[in-house]
Parts: sequence; structure tokens; C-alpha cells
Amino acid sequence: MGVKQWQFWIDRGGTFTDIVAQAPDGKLYTHKLLSENPERYQDAAIAGIRHFLQVAEPAPIPVEQIACVKMGTTVATNALLERKGEAVALVTNQGFADALKIGYQNRPDIFALEVRTAAPLYQKSIEIPGRMDADGNEIEALDEAATKDGLRTLKQAGYQAIAITLLHSYLNPQHEKQVAQWAQEIGFTQISTSADTSALIKYIARGRTAVVDAYLSPILHRYVRQVAGQLPGVDLQFMQSHGGLCQAERFQGKDAILSGPAGGIVGAVKTAQMAGFDEIIGFDMGGTSTDVSHYAGELQRNFETEVAGAQMRVPMLDIHTVAAGGGSIIHAHHGELRVGPESAGANPGPAAYRRGGPLSVTDANLLLGRIQSQHFPAVFGADGTQPLDREIVEQKFSALGQALNMTPESLAEGALLIAVETMANAVQTISTQRGYDLKDYTMVSFGGAGGQHACAVADKLGIAQVLLHPYSGVLSAYGMGLAQNSVLITRSHQQPLEHLKELHNNLESQRAEARKALEQQGAQFAEDKITLHLNYQGSDTTLDVHWQEESGANDYRCAFEIQHQRQFGFRLDADIHIHSISVEALSTAHQARKLAPADKAVAEAEEQVQTYHDGQWHDTLVFQRDQLALHQILQGPALILESTGTIYLQQGWQAKLLQDGQLLLEKNLQQDAAQAPAQDTGSTDLNAKIDPVKLGLYNHRFMAIAEQMGAVLAKTAHSVNIKERLDFSCALFDRYGQLIANAPHVPVHLGSMGESVKTVIQRHAEQLQEGDCYALNNPYAGGTHLPDITLISPVFIDGACQFYVASRGHHADVGGLTPGSMPADSRHIEEEGVLLDCVQVVKAGELQSRIIHDAFSQARYPARNLTQNLHDLQAQIAANQTGISGLQKLCAKTGVSEVSAYMAFVLQHSEQAVKALLAQLNNGHFCYNTDQQTQICVRIDINRSAGKARIDFTGTSAQQNNNFNAPYAITRAATLYVLRTLIDQPIALNDGFLQPIELVVPENSMLNPSYPAAVVAGNVETSQVVTDALYGALKVQAASQGTMNNLTFGDETWQYYETLCGGTGAGKSYNGEDAVHSHMTNSRLTDPEIFELRYPVRLKRFAIRHNSGGEGRFHGGNGCERHIEFLKPMTVSVLSNHRTVAPYGMDGGAPGKTGQQGYLAQESDHVEWLQSTFTQTFKSGDQLWMHTPGGGGYGKK
Repeated sequence: MGVKQWQFWIDRGGTFTDIVAQAPDGKLYTHKLLSENPERYQDAAIAGIRHFLQVAEPAPIPVEQIACVKMGTTVATNALLERKGEAVALVTNQGFADALKIGYQNRPDIFALEVRTAAPLYQKSIEIPGRMDADGNEIEALDEAATKDGLRTLKQAGYQAIAITLLHSYLNPQHEKQVAQWAQEIGFTQISTSADTSALIKYIARGRTAVVDAYLSPILHRYVRQVAGQLPGVDLQFMQSHGGLCQAERFQGKDAILSGPAGGIVGAVKTAQMAGFDEIIGFDMGGTSTDVSHYAGELQRNFETEVAGAQMRVPMLDIHTVAAGGGSIIHAHHGELRVGPESAGANPGPAAYRRGGPLSVTDANLLLGRIQSQHFPAVFGADGTQPLDREIVEQKFSALGQALNMTPESLAEGALLIAVETMANAVQTISTQRGYDLKDYTMVSFGGAGGQHACAVADKLGIAQVLLHPYSGVLSAYGMGLAQNSVLITRSHQQPLEHLKELHNNLESQRAEARKALEQQGAQFAEDKITLHLNYQGSDTTLDVHWQEESGANDYRCAFEIQHQRQFGFRLDADIHIHSISVEALSTAHQARKLAPADKAVAEAEEQVQTYHDGQWHDTLVFQRDQLALHQILQGPALILESTGTIYLQQGWQAKLLQDGQLLLEKNLQQDAAQAPAQDTGSTDLNAKIDPVKLGLYNHRFMAIAEQMGAVLAKTAHSVNIKERLDFSCALFDRYGQLIANAPHVPVHLGSMGESVKTVIQRHAEQLQEGDCYALNNPYAGGTHLPDITLISPVFIDGACQFYVASRGHHADVGGLTPGSMPADSRHIEEEGVLLDCVQVVKAGELQSRIIHDAFSQARYPARNLTQNLHDLQAQIAANQTGISGLQKLCAKTGVSEVSAYMAFVLQHSEQAVKALLAQLNNGHFCYNTDQQTQICVRIDINRSAGKARIDFTGTSAQQNNNFNAPYAITRAATLYVLRTLIDQPIALNDGFLQPIELVVPENSMLNPSYPAAVVAGNVETSQVVTDALYGALKVQAASQGTMNNLTFGDETWQYYETLCGGTGAGKSYNGEDAVHSHMTNSRLTDPEIFELRYPVRLKRFAIRHNSGGEGRFHGGNGCERHIEFLKPMTVSVLSNHRTVAPYGMDGGAPGKTGQQGYLAQESDHVEWLQSTFTQTFKSGDQLWMHTPGGGGYGKK
């Protein structure tokens, strides 16, 4: 590399392109220009290079003056976001053409009536013969003639790009390689195989990655060729999503999604290390969103990421993005102040941009003086020469303030508080919720809006230091120059840890492959890093352990268990497996340069302005950063101006210029303590006026506590049901047992936990002590079905019980007739397992182990794995303790009476939303029959003037002698869910929804059964019928599939349970969605490859059941078809509905097709169709066919 040549480090973003140029004399310069400006230049990166070299179009660029160009780009990301990639066709196994579309069957928004999953990126798919088994052995050869015919058909249809995804190719890629060779011979120009794009287990995720690669790589390659064509012979490198550079010709679509942000993390880490900080939080705040990241010695990576609805299973830096930026829109909803998630974007932009945009975070900063228009580029208005428009900002804040009875300034400050809360919660997601203590961390702030909010976010997190590099406004570009060339290869191994020595040859081959690939790019190999991704047998949760030359299996086991204990709070007596191994070959490291400031006198403020904070205006000095003297200390409040932004130094903070040119903001702990406000006495009461800002803040705070409870539960639980399938919910309740905030995962839990809490209050309120905890699954006292165990804990403040917290988890087994506690033919509650009726599991902080043991072991059909039950209960106790601590800290900060008052206000806010909804609904009546020859009847009478409604289930069938009885809590939960779905706003779900509702559920009916009624199907099946009956009475939507299609199979060794997707109902203006979970469940399916690896089964077909949705003006969604071959004898049980009664259509729309399940004996071609509910033994080679119902249509066709 010539010493007298330029280097260009470029971040080509969606709005701006940032360039850091290193001149031949070593000096650094920066430049920022619009990424798209077709009237002036074709490409921003090339235009920036021309700017520095002073070469205008059309003269050629003097490439001999350029040593290298290192670039990050959003070209691939933008193509994905805008769905402007290449037309792609998918090639996959027979029976799996729809599998990538169905995915894991969960819907993205559980409260959306119009269910929409992300559309696949491929336009057409073909199925080909040929199959590998779960061990990578060929069980069916490829059919060359049939495969080539299919490929030629695609080529003739105009496709140039294909993705090839075959089952178990991560183990044996020979079929994919052969198909790729045939495709190349036929003339396809872009061929992406799943084994090449991601050699890891999981057919769905790996296949979707191959599709993404085929979709984006042609677009990316065209851009790379365009840039390279302007820079012939120049060393052109691009940043990959995992944080390493590669040569231009090796840059692939799958590796380009986080190309730009990755440079920012590298820049943040390297510049922080230069200043002596090794534990950092990256805080990159832009116009639309904020990216946060965590670093504690190693770049943290995810191996499964979803961006814009596209799933990728490739290593990417762990960047958490939250919809809070300078453009986040400030608005109000039913008296609550909200910020985001919608953004004003670049066009029209914030109100101050003079394009008629809405109020945003940027406008709030302008109004409060934290942005000074005279120091902001004058690039606005029709001619692009006008300053920010403060006048329109004042007008809009004044109008919104009048509506909320607030001053413009208090409204703007409140909006910033809400935005800060959102960003701080994002940081907690990647740090404290993973067990990291942030008190010794430093926040590295960058991005255009970061400096305006860094102090406030750090304050919220308890971080006492914020670091801002001189190039913080272009740190992603600067990071490109500091990054290493890297080749990262990850391969799936799926072997016991004890077999590590046997993998030695594979590992050495992987190392040699990575090093060779790096050196082929012209980079000098410096080192490689090897990471073992380990997991307990049967678990999908992997932990990273670094490989050492002299270490053995016992060393790695010890390292894994120590890390597992630290992160999850326990270790298991279970086998440890090598899930995969990563090898990263790295070039020589580049260190950040110290940009020592020139010797200067202590800078004087260039002016004094007014900024607003803490409810009043303050004199604030303004400084130019480049005029500050070394070690000069500034006290907040102050504004520090940079070329790329403004730093707001908050009161209680001070700033100091370091030797290396970086600016360190530090919390002034002594001043902060001296100026600390007096303790809130909690004077707010229920008669006080609702503060719109506090209402928004408390909604965030209550939800954050519930979500933190959920994070602890998922982290510390042992069972797969809770830990990985996330079959749990956590919630906060007021002193009366009313639901305040819920962290939902499974909708059937919503609204039902409160009945359990009220049972504890009714029975034990007088003797409750601090540290108590009760367990309850009694379906006649607030429970749903026996596997769902709720733990309820009181929250004591100053010696009095003020609130409650609760966690509900689906335990893998609580006894009963069959493993998994989901018997198909139970008639008595005892046959379904252990019944817990307010069992005290913790007394004054002491775990009641003997009581728990007796409760689970002395039932008629006791629990089969008491140790796992106990561990999951302890995880729930830990989650409850997290909620208790969160509420206690909140009360210590703001006062118990204010917290109590805003719990009541949150309920009132939701109540008002429901009253507004009721004014739009009509009375209705509906009876819905079931396959069990029962009916669910509901009548809805609305009193619009009073804003109330009576929902009456009189006429519903009596309690049944089967297990389709649904406890009262389930009907309550279904009602709450339906109301929430009808409110098209991101409003917190709580008991306020039911305040205007009189709910009538007759006793001893199948919706309010009494002991000893069996209820297991009521939770999973009848709940769906109740939901559809409510929609039918309101005439808002046709029926969805109305069942969860519960499938259980097992023997003495294996037990498996899943629910299956189907079609959703059509509405007044939308079609139903195909093959997705609806309404009261949203559980995920096991990936086909993991399914076949862990169980003696072979998945023969997984497809959309075409033409099963009801016809109409808007058609219902289609169900699915799932065919499973058993490789060992198994007892199979199915609990289902809508096998004889079709899901109804609405307003003349046709009903959806009924479901069916069939038995296909080995070597038979005759399918025997079975009943809705059955238990039957299947022999080895027999197949179960599950065909799920479609949704009903809406309107006459």
C-alpha cells in the first residue's frame, strides 16, 4: 500500500453517505452528502471520492492516487425493505414447496384481526424428488430428468436467480451441489444453495437465508460492479454484517444487511479501547430509529436474525433496533402522550423542516432550545436555503398542548422523557436482562441525534460516563477504516462434547479453509478465533465457549456450566452437545489513532441561550467543540456544537476533553446529590388530574417491569416449553387483583391470570406476609388447565401489601393419564394431573420444598418429572421477585400513591378506549355448534349512551362429560382478547377493557364448569370457539379455523406435543391468511430438521391446504397439510374441532373447509379418516395425515 495514497472509508446510508478520507500525509477529513441526488451525481460514494481528489465528471478518477476504499452500504438493506430484489424461484423437496412460506406458523402481531405474515421473497417454487434422512444418508436419489425439466421451466419463465433448499443438506450437501451444477448448465446466473449460505441445522431458517441471498446478491453485485468500474484496479472492500471486511468480489447479499451499522460498532469499540474503556454500550441514534449494542471484550453476534420480515441464519453483529429517533412522531391518544413508533422520515420530516411534517422528537429539542436553529444547516424550504422553522413548531406544540391541557414546553419535555424511556428499555434488553451490570460501563454515543439524548439515556440506565469521538457523527464510516479483514465459517456438528477429539480433522479443515479464503483476498493472516457453540441435549439455547489449543472436553464442559450458571442461574445434570463450530480468520488489526487536540487556551462560551428542563428555562452556555482546550471541564447545562451535530450537556453532568481528542461526559455525582429533588411524597391520588406525560411513562414502566419478569423466567426456566417455546406470561396487578400490565406470549393467558390473583386475595389477604408466594392451577378458581401453573406474590411497600405480581408457565408434565398432561379422553379433572389450589410454595421468603413435593407426588396421577417442575417453579419465583423489586424501586422513586394512582389511570385510559369502541359496534347474537354436538351461544347488548355492554353466554350447553369444558377464566380471557383486537391502536392490555362490560357466564355450563369437570380441551379448543362466537355476534369477521389441532405422540422414551396452524377468517376489507395460528394461540412449530433429528419420525409433507378457505368477496385463509411417518411404534392422540362443523362464513361468504386427520398404514394407499378426538397406536411405517380447517369467507363473491 503506497504511503502517498489516499484511503477512503465510506458509510453509504439510506439518507446520507458519510466519508472519512485519509490523505497521503496521514491527515483525516470528513464529508457528508445525500445518498441519492441523481441531478448531481450517479453514486454518492464516487462523488465523495471525486470531491477529495478534486476531479469533476466526466474525467476519470486518478486511481493511482488511491490505496484502498472500504465501504459499508445499505444497498441490500434498502432492496429488502422496499422489496426491490431479483425475481427468485425456489427449488426444494417434494411436499415442501410451501414450507418456507408457513415457516414456524406464528403470526407477527397477536392482536391484528387482519393477519399478515411476511410474503416470501421467492415468486415461484418447484418440488423435486430426492431425500436425505436426519443422519445425512440418501434415502431417495435425485431424479435428473424431472429436476432438469423443472429447472428449464423456471428458466423459460424468465428466472435467472434460484435458491436451492433441501432437507438435511447441512449434513450432506451433495444433492444441492448436483442440482446447482445442473442449474448452471441450464444458464441460471445466480444460484444460492442453503448449505453454502448457512451450513447450520434448521431447514426453514437456512432455506430462507438462501432465498435472501439469491434475492439480494444480483442487486448488490450490480452496485459493486458500478463502483468498481469507476475505480479500476483499486483495492475495494466491503463491510459484512458480522463486523469484518471482505473483497468486493466476495460480497454476498446474505452478508450485507448490517453492512453500515457494523462499521459503527467497530468504530465504537476501537475508539473506546483507545480511551481505556473495555465495557461499552453503543448508542447510535438517527432520524428514524436507534441502534444499541453491547460489548464486553468480544463482538457479540446473533446467528438467527429477522430484518424486514426476512429471516436469516448467518452471523450478524447483535444490534438491537428500536423505533425511536429524531423523526419519531409526537401525538396523543385518548389523553395519553405517545412518541413513535411512526416516524416523519426524511420526507416530509419533522415539522421544523418546512414540508408540512408532524411534530417529532427533533421539534421538541428545537422548542426546548437543545437545538439552536442558527447553528443548524439552513437547507430547508422550497429553495433549500432556509433555517429550521421554530414558529410552526411553537404553533403545533401549542395546539397539542391545549388539547392535553399542558404548556408547550412541558409537553415537549414530556415527549423527550418518553423517547428516553423507550431507548433505555432497548439497552436493558441487551444488557441487564442478560445479566450484565451497567454501573461500570461507558456509553459510546454516535449518530446524528445521539449527542442530544446521551446524558438522559445514560442517566436512566445508571451509566456515569458517555464518550463522544470527534468523528461521532460519522463513526460508522470511521469504523470501516479500523475494521479487520475477516472470513467467518460456521458449521453444524450436532455431536456430544465427548466426541470433540473425533472432530479434530474437521476443525483443522475448517481452519485451513478460512485462512485460505482470507489470503486469497490479499489479506495477511494474523490469527484465527475458534468458538464452540454448545447446548444441553434437547435444548436450542447455545452458549459460546472459546476454543483453546490445550483444552479438552472437561475444560469446555466446565466453562459452559460456569457460563450457564451465571447467565441462567442453574446448571443441569445433562449431556452437553456441540451444536456448531465457528472459525474466524482475521487479518492484522488496525488501531484507532489519537486525534490529539492542538494546544489552545481555555475556550470561552460563544453565546448564552435558554434551554428548558425540569419545568423551567435555564441560562445555557454554548461552546464549539473544536475550540475546547485539553482537559477543559464544562458544567451542564451547556450546548457543545460539532460539525455533525449538537451535544446537550445535561445539568448534573460535566464534559472534559481527553488527550486523544475524545469528549468524556461524566455524571457529577456530588452535584447530582446536592441538587437531587426532594423525595416524592406520593401525593397524587385518584382524584388528581391525569398527566398525559406520566400516563405514557407509566404505561412504559409497567410494561417494562412485566417484560423484565418474562426475560428472567425465560432465562432461568429449565423446560423447553417455557425456556424456548415461550409458553408463559408475566403480569402486574393492583391491590384488588386487576390486571395492569401483561407481557404476553400466548393469548389464552391474557386476562385469565387475574382470576387466580383474586382467588389468593379472597382466601389469604389477611395472613399474607412479605416474601409469600402461592401456586394455583385450579380451573374452578381462576386456572385454565392443569399444565398452566400460576405463581402469585404480594408486593409489600412500607409493611403494607400494595400490589401483586404473577407468572404463569406451561409445565411440560403435571401428571395425568398421559405424558404431557393432555389426555384426549379424560372425563375427570384427576385424570389430567395434579391440581394445585392455592398451595403456598414460599413462606416469608423460604421455599416450601416438602409442601411442593407432596403436592406433585401424592395426586392420583402424579407428575412424572418433579425435579423439572421444581426448577420451573423456582424460575417463576425468580420472575416474581423481579417484578416485586421493579415495583418497589418505582415506588421509592415516585411514591406509592402516585404509582397506585397511575395504575388506576391506566385502567381508566383503556376503559375510555373500549367505550369509544362500543359506540361503533352493534348488538348481536350468535350460536356456534361444535363437533361434540354442543353449542356456544352469546348475546351482546350495547348501551351506547352509557358506554357499556352486556355480553351474555346464556344458552350455552351445560357442563359436559368430556374435556371440552372451559373454565370461566378462559371465557373472560377470550372476551378481553376480542375487545383488544377491535381497537386498532397499540394500547396496553389490562382489566380496564372489561370495566364497561357486564360478563354473564352461566354456572355449571361448559364455559363455567364445576368440580370435577375435565377441562384440558377447553383451554386449547373451546377457547377458539368462544372467540369466533364473539366475532360472529359482532359481525366483524368470518370464523378462523377455530381449533389448535393438538397433536401428542410418544412412548416410554419420547413425548412430543404440537399445535397446528390453519386458515384465518376474512373480514370486511381483507382476505384471510394461509396456514398461520389464530386467536388464542401463537405457539411455534419445531423446525423439520430438528423434528426428525430428535424424534423417530419423518415429515413427508408440510404444505398449504389449497382451496380450503371459504370463498367470498374476500376469501378465507387456507389450512395446512402435515403428513408424519412414524419410524417406531407410537401412541398418537389428537384433540381438535371443526372436523364436522365448518368454520362459518360472514355476510354471504362461504364457510371454510372442515379439517380431517387420517391414518395411512405402511404399504397401503388407503387413508382411514379418524374422529376429531382420538387416541390410537401407530406402527413403524404408518403415517398420520393432519389437514387443518380453512377460514370462512366474507361477502358474496
